[in-house]
Amino acid sequence: MIIGFIGAGNVAQAIARCALAQGHKVIIDSRRGPQALVETVAKFGSTVARAGTLADAASADMVVLAVPWPEAERALADAPAWNGRVLIDATNPFASYKPELRLADLGGRSSSSSIIATYASGACVVKAFNSVTMANFQKGPRAGDARRLLFVSGNDADAKQQVTSLIEGFGYAVIDLGDLESGGLMQQAGGPLAGKDLLLAG
Repeated sequence: MIIGFIGAGNVAQAIARCALAQGHKVIIDSRRGPQALVETVAKFGSTVARAGTLADAASADMVVLAVPWPEAERALADAPAWNGRVLIDATNPFASYKPELRLADLGGRSSSSSIIATYASGACVVKAFNSVTMANFQKGPRAGDARRLLFVSGNDADAKQQVTSLIEGFGYAVIDLGDLESGGLMQQAGGPLAGKDLLLAG
């Protein structure tokens, strides 16, 4: 499978490494353009990882959105038609990161992923990878006899199953939290499951 990444920061790179280890191909996009990613892609040490344009990344079989929240709408504005393809929303609604994390004011609207779904009309949006810090994610899927736990939320059962299979292929445990609204609110920044390093025995 080809997995596209809109964004090239720590989150995108960490997930891309897992994808490459499982035999997937990856295309990474940055707002700075493909030439700015030559060194980043070289660090993967894989011939099936490449830098691309937004159109390249967003046309992949499955796409991961991994940009800061203030950039999400702009990043998706010029994406090609989604035609039912899966968009994994790995963002969290932080308005700023320095000098401290500050949650965005969503204006009384629903979960941040429900908003992402309006930016990517025609995509099957699944919330995933956002509830765990990348520092914990990069510790790997296992801690002793337990597996590190990630969550998925979405409105399309088949899309959620595709993302669940991807994550389980990385070795992590997965719990389905339900739809994009209620489940998304539970796992996004500010929700009760956000930022926790949870393990599932067995």
